[in-house]
Order: sequence, then C-alpha cells, then structure tokens
Amino acid sequence: MDSICVNDILRDDELRSILSKLENDKDKERFGLVCKRWLHLQSTDRKKLSLRAGHHMLKKIAARFSRVVELDLSQSISRSYYPGVTDSDLSLIADGFKCLNYLHLQNCKGITDAGMESIGCGLTSLQSLDVSYCRKLTDKGLSAVAKGCCNLRILHLAGCRFVADGLLQAISENCHNLEELVLQGCINISDSGITELVHGCQNIKILDINKCSNVGDVGILSVSKSCSSSLKTLKLLDCYKVGDESILSLAKFCKNLETLIIGGCRDITDDSIKFLAAARQISLRNLRMDWCLNITDSSLNCILTQCRNLEALDISCCEEVSDAAFQGLGEIELSLKFFKVNCPRVTVEVIGILLEKCSALEYLDVRSCPLVTKAGCKEAGLQFPQNCKVNFAGDMLEYDVLV
Repeated sequence: MDSICVNDILRDDELRSILSKLENDKDKERFGLVCKRWLHLQSTDRKKLSLRAGHHMLKKIAARFSRVVELDLSQSISRSYYPGVTDSDLSLIADGFKCLNYLHLQNCKGITDAGMESIGCGLTSLQSLDVSYCRKLTDKGLSAVAKGCCNLRILHLAGCRFVADGLLQAISENCHNLEELVLQGCINISDSGITELVHGCQNIKILDINKCSNVGDVGILSVSKSCSSSLKTLKLLDCYKVGDESILSLAKFCKNLETLIIGGCRDITDDSIKFLAAARQISLRNLRMDWCLNITDSSLNCILTQCRNLEALDISCCEEVSDAAFQGLGEIELSLKFFKVNCPRVTVEVIGILLEKCSALEYLDVRSCPLVTKAGCKEAGLQFPQNCKVNFAGDMLEYDVLV
C-alpha cells in the first residue's frame, strides 16, 4: 500500500487551523521545521516580530512575514547600533507590512520626519505608535501620521522635545479614537494645545504630560471636562503651573479617575486634596504627591480614611506630614500595597500602624525617614510580612507603579 503524505490531504486553511491551536512558541517553531510548505505557512501566520536588522535583511523579512500585526524595532539606550533604523527602513516597512497595527521605535534616534511621512502614507491601519526619544521628530512628520492613520488609539512621544501644539491640533482633527497619549518631556506643549487636543479627542483614558512645564490649570480643566467619562490615568509630574483648580476639576468631573501623578506640583494644597478624597473615594487607586510641600496631616488623613481602594501612595518629601496623619484610623483596613513614606517627621510608630492596617502591603519605602531605621523597627518589636519588601537604605530596586 502506498504511503499517504499529509501534505496531499490537508489544505492550507486546515494546516493554519492546526497551527493556531499550538499555544507554545517552541511548538510553533517546530511546526515550521517540518517542510518548506509548513515553514511558509508558519511565516505568513506570524503576528509579532521583535528584531534588529539592516535594510537588506528587513526587506527579506517583510517578504516572508507578510501578515505581521506588531513590529518592534526599538533600540536600547545602552546597546544601540549604528546607523540603526533609518528613514529608508521606515519606507520599506510602510510598503511591506500592510497589516501592521502596532509599531515600536523607541530610541531610534536616526529617523526623521521623512520616515514618519512614509508611515502616515503607507500604514493606514496603524493603531499604536511608539517613537519615544526619537529626538529628530517634529510636528511636520508626526502630523502626517495623524492625518494618515486615523485609527490611531495609542501614541507615545516621550522625549520628543520638538513636538508642539501644532501636532495636538492635527491629532484632534484626525484621531478621534485616541485613548492613550504620552507627551512626557515635550516642553513646547502648552494649555492651548491640550485644550485643542481634547476638543476632538474625548475618549482619552491615559494622558501623560509629566514634565510639560508649560501646562497649567487651564489645560487640565479642559481635559477634565472633555474626557470626564473616559479619563483613568493623568500624569502631571513637575508641572509646577498646576494648582488647586486642576485638582478640583478632576474631582468634580472625572468619575473614573484611577491614577493621579502630581509629584512636584508645589502649589497644590489641603483644600483640593480633601475634595479629591471625598469625590473619588471609590475610583482612586494610585496617587503620587511627593514634593507637594503644602500637603499636611489633615488632607493625608482624608486620603487614608476615605479612599478605601487606594493601592499605591507616594508622599515623599511632604515635610508637613507627621504621625498625626495616621492616627485615629479606627477599625479601617487599608488596601495599600505600595507606599513611599519618606517624610522627615514620621516615626517608627507610623510603621507599626501601617503593619496593623495594611495586610496586603508589598513594598514600603522609608529610606528618607531619619526617625525610622531598621534597628529602630527591630527594637520596637515590629515584624514585617515575608512578602513585604522594606527599603531602608535605597539599596533595593524601586517599583514603577507610580512612574
């Protein structure tokens, strides 16, 4: 009896069905080793690629992996290579990866506006683009992306210092489904640009304007009103023009706010924080307010007693905070998992209260508390849970919950 070859029986769609049921990446690679036909099917079915390749190799990869949805060409800051990704590479990507939805290009410092224009013209289905620290990019190239990629939902531009309000206008006019925008360090962004952005993009869930020092209360008020239902995360680190008016508007309008970063916003006072605690006591989960020098015991106590779902809190360098903020908690059980204290007036007594009230605590940072030492905690008979990491001396990797 003649032997039967599986390739004579199974059609391509049937083999793809088999491949789709393989959950292990190694098994998928073994599938491609059976024969050239199976290798071709495995290659064309590949959805994600992360690589470093020159132009010639990239061309071969584009021909082989024609159905890739996610492509990561990012470079590491410490291990970048010359010349890295170029504008001609981006032109090839725009022509060769027509199914691409996600493109990661962090730290690709050689690309310019010309490459972005290729992306805008060729990848009309693009939903996510990360060009963080691609320092040559300006409004011109990125506006071409906004105009050509109207389905864009995620855009990361951290460290793109030449980006200005003109881009935000282009995004507002074309990318109405935008949900996540990172503008960290884009120092040319202003209140007028933020206001223009949310005029057309009212579904933003995550907005990162850390270190955008020209954004103040006017811009944040427009965000609060326009994205009142959608906004979940707002990052305002070192936006020193942001004050109480911004916090009051977030408390009033943004009912789903979960994460708020206001570290370094030194004009914020107890009045707005108390209002925030009362209004967002259910939704708020992560709060960073280090270096908010006007915050005192009264507002921190409101946060602790009212925000019952709060999991991460940073009050480092809030110099007015003392043990009094933690007293009188009664039978309250805190949900805190991550807590950076680092206040000069806090003592070992507070650590005892935290251990009693925070059964889920995973990370405690007290390295800048001169009155709290490892020896002092031991002398007080405090016992930390096995799963709780305590940073006494700064020799421990920090958690990035509140970055």
